[in-house]
Amino acid sequence: MSDMAERLALHEFTENAYLNYSMYVIMDRALPFIGDGLKPVQRRIVYAMSELGLNASAKFKKSARTVGDVLGKYHPHGDSACYEAMVLMAQPFSYRYPLVDGQGNWGAPDDPKSFAAMRYTESRLSKYSELLLSELGQGTADWVPNFDGTLQEPKMLPARLPNILLNGTTGIAVGMATDIPPHNLREVAQAAIALIDQPKTTLDQLLDIVQGPDYPTEAEIITSARRDP
Repeated sequence: MSDMAERLALHEFTENAYLNYSMYVIMDRALPFIGDGLKPVQRRIVYAMSELGLNASAKFKKSARTVGDVLGKYHPHGDSACYEAMVLMAQPFSYRYPLVDGQGNWGAPDDPKSFAAMRYTESRLSKYSELLLSELGQGTADWVPNFDGTLQEPKMLPARLPNILLNGTTGIAVGMATDIPPHNLREVAQAAIALIDQPKTTLDQLLDIVQGPDYPTEAEIITSARRDP
């Protein structure tokens, strides 16, 4: 029996175990995927709502129904964390371009956590979410099994514009973090067109188009870009 035992230095085992755990947290929990700018729970909420037929022109449906579908089919974690992620995507003061259109009490800028329970609020997808979903059935996304292997879910959503720049994101993982501010849709679209037309466009040229972040709560820059010494 001792011949079958594998000997491994403790520092090697702990290093590999910690790396595997941190990669799981980074890839599957905390940080967004650059392709669609969404964390796994956000992607699963959007996809589950699309499967429920909750597009921008549909009737509102209780948020508890969406959370139940997300947990039961794609994301077997806590319901409160899932609902809070959904709330953030519906708050126009948290997201520059909300993915969820909410009806009811979804919090306020001075108290974002004051939203009502999921059994009281109703929701559907916003018009903006079509940028992420409109090409999903055209073979543009890879599909993977869900947690119990009974369903398929998209590995990423085929975003028609770089949502990671448009809505930005924040996240803290194991040993890593991200904090990307949101940007203006029109400016980002113009920058994308410029890159397609001229692949050698420089960063300075792109910054002439996208001149800075565009936050959902709005702001005005009142100081000159050039300040006297």
